[in-house]
Amino acid sequence: MAEEEVGVVINYFSKVGVAAVKMTSGTLKVGDTTHIKGATTDFTQQIDSMEINKQKVTEVKEGDAVGIKVNERVRPGDKVYKVL
Repeated sequence: MAEEEVGVVINYFSKVGVAAVKMTSGTLKVGDTTHIKGATTDFTQQIDSMEINKQKVTEVKEGDAVGIKVNERVRPGDKVYKVL
């Protein structure tokens, strides 16, 4: 599977299961498959929901800070890859 690094986790909100991600390159859309990897994190999932400032969005780009609903716990510093 080819992957492209698109962001880094900057925070995790456990009560709602949302990762705050700073986009460092490229784009992400709802429906894209991501791979989140870190020291103790390693899972792949499809993006079902993304928000910027509590507003639902369907696409984000480099420079955006976005909340992404995740299925597992993530940690600050984990890398976010888009599966191509």
